Amino acid sequence: MDKLNQLKNQVIDILNPMSDYLALLPIRLLMAYEFWTAGMTKFNGTNWFERFQDNFIFPFNYVPVEISWFMATWAELIGALCLFFGLFTRFWAFSLVIVSIVAISGVHWPDDWSSLSELWKGYAITDKGFGNYRVPLLFIAMLFPLIFSGAGKISLDNILAKKFS
Repeated sequence: MDKLNQLKNQVIDILNPMSDYLALLPIRLLMAYEFWTAGMTKFNGTNWFERFQDNFIFPFNYVPVEISWFMATWAELIGALCLFFGLFTRFWAFSLVIVSIVAISGVHWPDDWSSLSELWKGYAITDKGFGNYRVPLLFIAMLFPLIFSGAGKISLDNILAKKFS
């Protein structure tokens, strides 16, 4: 049993320092890919926000759709690049949470629901009449560690913090 505890402690001694470098990197890279893809789809596509503007939460429901489209596209593209490089990570993670909340309210939330069990049916990938807020909700959950912990040691944020501290 003592050998097992010793081995466990050795593994922990190896993994703990690595977590500062690697724990948040996969989340950053995955979120960068997802938001880059969404931003490029908007950049290369046509503005479909006019169909959903009334569903957007205040104040976004009053912003002209051309401005909303521009802001969402560039927030996703610039935010994705900054997440990839770990630059201003907390700001961009928080900004992309806002983009995701607006997306849920405007596009992914069910039009009508009368019970929590009916609302829960919207926790899906495809919209079968109950909404499909699963993916943006997962994005929000994945962005929270970046908001509260930052980018990690493999990031421009870390380099800049060392340089200016």
